[in-house]
Amino acid sequence: MRNPFATVTPQNPPVVRDLLRFNNIRESMMREPGKDVYSWLSEHLDIEHERTMVIMTKTAFNVHALSDNYFKNLINLARINDIRHINKFFHAINEKLPSGGFFSGCVETKGERKKRILGKYPVGINYTYYSFDFIFKRVFPKLPLTKKIYFRMTAGRNRVLSKTETYGRLYSCGFIIVTERKINGKLYFIAKKVGEPYSGHAPSYGPICKMRRLGKNGKIISVYKFRTMHPYAEYLQEYVYEKNNLQEGGKFKNDFRVTTLGKFMRKYWIDELPMLANLLRGDLKLFGVRPLSSHYLSLYSDELKETRAKVKPGLIPPFYADLPKTLDEIQESEKRYLESYLKSPMLTDIRYFSKAIKNILIKKGVRSN
Repeated sequence: MRNPFATVTPQNPPVVRDLLRFNNIRESMMREPGKDVYSWLSEHLDIEHERTMVIMTKTAFNVHALSDNYFKNLINLARINDIRHINKFFHAINEKLPSGGFFSGCVETKGERKKRILGKYPVGINYTYYSFDFIFKRVFPKLPLTKKIYFRMTAGRNRVLSKTETYGRLYSCGFIIVTERKINGKLYFIAKKVGEPYSGHAPSYGPICKMRRLGKNGKIISVYKFRTMHPYAEYLQEYVYEKNNLQEGGKFKNDFRVTTLGKFMRKYWIDELPMLANLLRGDLKLFGVRPLSSHYLSLYSDELKETRAKVKPGLIPPFYADLPKTLDEIQESEKRYLESYLKSPMLTDIRYFSKAIKNILIKKGVRSN
């Protein structure tokens, strides 16, 4: 195959200096990033095809220099951690690829970064260094008061990113993850373009997050919770479901989107305290089916979706009264509650509420999703 870097053609315009240029793709990639990366990418993409572009860049400017819809595969060997405007970069990649095209990149996740730092420095010093590193490079970029200071000092280089945030950004920019692999302390991924970037919905970074849920009559409502997941987690519900499916109680198995603190908060229902604001505002009633995301609701039967839309959702769900284990059992539980509620609203809520409180306080019922 012709090397796409060897000549300049109308379909293959010149690009600026920090793109990775070489005469032999294989030999160059063997030096950096290495044999394992080259072998893994070769299993999934035709690296030396004329419509494959291998680059090493941190700016969307260099991506914009490429021709639209010519390259079928774009491989960027620079870490996502060092890109200042990540979403703009992903938007540029999306713009250059045809529908069904592939983008491959890499990121040092926060877990791999922690492992590297703790192994690099002596015991005692390593945890002190890691704590300061986490605050400055993980927390500062997320807070309005410190964000400008952080980017002015670092230009966005060497940022701490989670797998959730990286993949969530990709999904929000019109990609889905096809495959992934950890190599030499980095997470390499291959993503497929399936559509255009989302617009009109900005993810939150603060301690309280606003979640888009379906309320009565299918109306979109904002439900408030303390943050238990990494940023951009809301874009990955379908991805997590496809990878892990549901476990007992209707939760996602091994949900990597949940933070360590988030697991603690979920165990003791602390994360749900802000939902009291939804109760006072009238979005929710005290007892009733939980407001669900559009993806989670898509798993329900059409009949139950229609019935759910007739009733205002609640803060405490019938889950705690019946303690179902599977998604089918959860649907049956909600169906029984809704049928009873539509006939006798007040008596049904009193009966279910009493049973739910008994299970929570005495039987210590398992928390619902």
